[in-house]
Amino acid sequence: MPVDVLLGLQWGDEGKGKIVDYIARDYDIIARFQGGPNAGHTIIINGHKHVLHTIPSGVFRDDVLNVIGNGVVIDPIVLSRELKALKDLGLDISNILLAKKAHLILPTHRYLDAASEASKGKEKIGSTLRGIGPTYMDKTGRNGLRIGDIESEDFKNRYERLKHKHLELGKIYPKIDFDFAEEERKWFDSLEDLKKLKTINCSFFINDALNAGKKILAEGAQGSMLDIDYGTYPFVTSSNTLSSGVCVGLGVAPNRIGKVFGISKSYCTRVGSGPFPTELNDETGEKLRKVGHEFGATTGRPRRTGWIDLVQLKYTIQLNGVDHLCITKMDCLNDFGEICLGTDYKVNGHMTRELPYRLDEKGIDVEYTTMNGWNCDINSLRNYNELPEEAKEYIRFLESYLEVPVTMISNGPERESLMVRN
Repeated sequence: MPVDVLLGLQWGDEGKGKIVDYIARDYDIIARFQGGPNAGHTIIINGHKHVLHTIPSGVFRDDVLNVIGNGVVIDPIVLSRELKALKDLGLDISNILLAKKAHLILPTHRYLDAASEASKGKEKIGSTLRGIGPTYMDKTGRNGLRIGDIESEDFKNRYERLKHKHLELGKIYPKIDFDFAEEERKWFDSLEDLKKLKTINCSFFINDALNAGKKILAEGAQGSMLDIDYGTYPFVTSSNTLSSGVCVGLGVAPNRIGKVFGISKSYCTRVGSGPFPTELNDETGEKLRKVGHEFGATTGRPRRTGWIDLVQLKYTIQLNGVDHLCITKMDCLNDFGEICLGTDYKVNGHMTRELPYRLDEKGIDVEYTTMNGWNCDINSLRNYNELPEEAKEYIRFLESYLEVPVTMISNGPERESLMVRN
């Protein structure tokens, strides 16, 4: 059996959690392969909102195993809080498995993240301040602590050495308000909760499951335009968010990758700093923010909004090898008389559909195609054929331009608000 992949095609917040939750019923294992608690996957079930930061979005399905893979970085405090919330709901958390090679986020990682960002002034990256970047830096610098180290005899000594290094490094930054003693106390308390989870040798576990005929879905975090190599650098995350990241994040060979589901909103959003070619700093952008409830699930920050960027989407579809396109928040366009789609870039007067080296360079303009809106409520519809003709035309335009079939359309926040096309 191959590993199927589901990931975001924009700058995150595309609605991946809901889609994973919906299709998890068709899989035996859901596995996160990268990122950390900077992710916020929102799922609404029976009117109740659940936000997952580390745990895979299949956790609300019975008989589905949920693997936190090697490529994920883990803050014990955040994971402990998530585990408690799930237990309070009466859910069985024994179906959550933790990769031994996943790296730990230390309190000093969060301190360094906040201090570094504060020192940048107007040049801020837009970090979520969850310690993700410093943790991946220690990982690539071969200094990190991993889940499998927790039970080792020298764990506390290794922790102290790394802490000392971080605190010395922190002296180069201005002082910030950070209660280190309290955060450290909570961190060690939370480690006790992690010790209760089953740990696995992730690559062996995943490959053995595939060989046994199990169906596995790899769940990505953040979005493709935040990939450390192919995103809008330096305004990116610290991991590979593309389908290629599944191989190193879970320990599987490239020839074991199966279907790739790409998720995109019907418009576009971004949190934090960085280039955003189709951004709308006007009443239309504010309307999109309002109808889409565009505030970060992790940070609470208002998201920047704009029209869908098909040049950007074509780029990430190519990078990921997307087979199935899922369009979310179609209902958020219900009340727009006209809908714009960015179809071409004009770079220094020359038309192109190739993303330039930097998206924040001067001389880049977006050319739009305008379509008629449907001006009606589509939230209650469950069959694609029931959509108004204008909505179908919008979908047909996407399929023609992007050369990928749209197989799922989300038209509301609830689990059931989804149209599946065969």
